[in-house]
Amino acid sequence: MPVLIGKQSFIEKDLRYVIRSAAPEDAAELSALRLRIDGETENLDRVPGEAHLDPAAFREVIERDSALPTNLFLVAEAETGLLGFARCEGSELQRLAHRVTFGVGVLREAWGYGIGKNLLAESIAWADSNGIHKIALSVLATNEKAIRLYERYGFETEGVLKDNKRLADGDYYDTVMMGRLKK
Repeated sequence: MPVLIGKQSFIEKDLRYVIRSAAPEDAAELSALRLRIDGETENLDRVPGEAHLDPAAFREVIERDSALPTNLFLVAEAETGLLGFARCEGSELQRLAHRVTFGVGVLREAWGYGIGKNLLAESIAWADSNGIHKIALSVLATNEKAIRLYERYGFETEGVLKDNKRLADGDYYDTVMMGRLKK
């Protein structure tokens, strides 16, 4: 049985926002949001427009995530609109059903307001309360701030993929694979 989370309210540095489960009505805004976030940082896998999901595709992802007990799709929303999102994607394969992969994206203008941290905390709480044994993620090795955040939440480095990403400067960068086991 899928478990959606209700609205959780936050106030950080005078910014009021909620974190809640994504709804199909968010699809168009999420499509634009992801495209914008992809253009604001090289910490993510995509360049703008790559692997683009239009609103119909986002609606399908949200509906599928809402129906599966191993998936979670969260959004962070302020009065001005969506500021970020996070997903936990699991597997329906029996041997892999104990774990999910976590991913997050936050608009650059919303960095520093605890949005990524709170999306992570809500995802961990959901996983822990829904029988998920492991959360896995990957992070660019140069994203030291994110690595420290993940470590504070119990993630450990499980390996490093050497020269795993080629960024706009033409250089290759390592990716750190991290995991958190339910305590």
